[in-house]
Amino acid sequence: MAFIPALLWLLFMLFAKEGTGESMIELGSWLSPKGNHSSWASSSGHFAFGFYPQGNGFAVGIWLVSGSPPEKTIVWTANRDSPPLSHNYTLNLTKTGLWLFQSGRGGQVLISSVDAVVSSASMLDSGNFVLYNDTHHTVVWQSFDEPTDTILGGQNLSSGGKLVSSVSRSDHSSGRYFLIMQFGGNLVAYPKNSPASAGDAYWSSNTWASTFRHLSLNVSGFLCLTGDDVLRCFYNSISPGKKSHNTSSIYRATLEVNGNLRLYEHQFEASGSSHVQELWSTSLETCQIKGVCGFNRYCSNVTGHAVCECFPGFVPSKSSGNLSLDCILAHSKDGCQSSKEPTILYNITQLENVYWDDESNTPYSVVPMKKEECRKSFLEDCDCMAVLYSDGNCNKYRLPLTYGRKVQNASNVAFFKMLSGIVLSPTPNNSKPKPKVAVDNKTSLIMILAFTLGFISLLSLVFAVSIFFTYKRKVYRYSTLSTSENLRFAEDCSLRSFSFDELVKSTRGFTEEIGRGSFGAVYRGITGDSNRSIAVKRLERIVDEGEREFRTEITAIARTHHRNLVKLIGFCINGSRKLLVYEYVSNGSLASLLFNAGQLNKLVKEDEEGVDWMILERMVKVGLWCVQDDPPLRPSIKNVILTLEGLKDIPIPPSPAHLAK
Repeated sequence: MAFIPALLWLLFMLFAKEGTGESMIELGSWLSPKGNHSSWASSSGHFAFGFYPQGNGFAVGIWLVSGSPPEKTIVWTANRDSPPLSHNYTLNLTKTGLWLFQSGRGGQVLISSVDAVVSSASMLDSGNFVLYNDTHHTVVWQSFDEPTDTILGGQNLSSGGKLVSSVSRSDHSSGRYFLIMQFGGNLVAYPKNSPASAGDAYWSSNTWASTFRHLSLNVSGFLCLTGDDVLRCFYNSISPGKKSHNTSSIYRATLEVNGNLRLYEHQFEASGSSHVQELWSTSLETCQIKGVCGFNRYCSNVTGHAVCECFPGFVPSKSSGNLSLDCILAHSKDGCQSSKEPTILYNITQLENVYWDDESNTPYSVVPMKKEECRKSFLEDCDCMAVLYSDGNCNKYRLPLTYGRKVQNASNVAFFKMLSGIVLSPTPNNSKPKPKVAVDNKTSLIMILAFTLGFISLLSLVFAVSIFFTYKRKVYRYSTLSTSENLRFAEDCSLRSFSFDELVKSTRGFTEEIGRGSFGAVYRGITGDSNRSIAVKRLERIVDEGEREFRTEITAIARTHHRNLVKLIGFCINGSRKLLVYEYVSNGSLASLLFNAGQLNKLVKEDEEGVDWMILERMVKVGLWCVQDDPPLRPSIKNVILTLEGLKDIPIPPSPAHLAK
């Protein structure tokens, strides 16, 4: 019988390198996803290299055209995990390899990097895209050396090489499973994000410690492990079915989206028609493939369709993907560790016909005992979150649990903890357990809290609405006050800050002097908007002080109101220049009437008998004190008010020097 393996070896080697027809691509050639120049086809037209649609853009790869109607089968993708390319990219063949250029930008993205100078490229009929560096066709880079999820006829997956499944049939970025040719000669399939330990493998060729170095697919459809003069085939066509002499075939082995490895044959008739058939596969059911469900979940196909369910006491985690959604505990373990009676915190729920293997989930405790004793021990152990009772052994586990699976007629029973008040009603073995929540006194507490929070929210809403309408009312009153003609806008209601240029314009350049005091001259002016007469006092000998202190003093003056005092309505600060703006008194100042005529009776126009001469004398004395040249002699505003109201005596003032002159 040694004749058959030898014959297989000869046939495999004979047809290993056929199908290398090629069409040359010269330097400077380019592709664009727009228009008809988006790909380079092989000489047979079965394969093409270029842009293909993916997501909301494009990817660069190789595809096989077959079937009726013709369909593109993607067999290789460049930079498969990069974001989709926009339509304004171009792909150029240069001396340093294949480069991507984006219009309007100087950045360049390298598709394939080579050390040698590139002279040409070719899309071979085998499905291999190659770069050459001279006229002797020395290959400096080829897509067969960097497989994604597929190998084609004439291609090898060498030791350390991987096939990684795609996300979906339309998304060819890296998916959830990978197949690796290990250096020890074993071909193994794992979930992508697993540690790739023995417990994570869901399929293996079981060829450990062998001399196999490659997973090879030749052009005749032999899918074999090859090594040093050894051969083990998963499929061979030594006894092919009926096939027309005018039929050619292309073979491909693909790690599918669901984790199975499948071998396909694409047959092409001379008439131009073609079809695809599956020749071989690992034939694993969905629940047999590890990683189809996330952490703390189990896979069940009792109903004929694979379904992922959370273990009892667990809920889906929102931070994971869709199908492989992880589950997390529905309660915290802290209460158990801090409680003196942890057994009263939980109820035990059991799930039959479920298991997880010990290779990927190692129990930290395995003790032979009866089932009831195992349940009691489980309740008392705060570190334990799941128990698998099998063959009379109580196996305790910590989280997370991986690769759970439910199988009919299994003898295992799994125990899980659930908070008191939550129980599972009994269900048949072939139906899903449905949670039933027991109502206790917690409901009344929840209702009280909900009512209290609702009442507080209502009060907050009423308070916010009242504040809003109060604010609106005050704004309205202020706007009405500001537009009142009797109050002349805001000029009579607040202290106004004038600009120096505004006062220069109002006084016509300080030309009309109407008086002069110890600190400067007073000029008459008119405000621009209301044509109101004002008196502008330009301070010339004021003690140097900060702007903030000056504002504070004039604000205090503005708040002082008396019927016998001229009202301050504004000010101006322009560097060292400081000015005060008063209301204009058309009858002149008290000093003018008194000292120009020299008689108090000049202050009274008529009917001297009705004049209170004591009040008039007090006012004159206050005025004389206020215009003293020596600032310390001048009374404070407080004393002025008290004196004018008759609450404080006032001595006879000396004559001011500037008035005496």
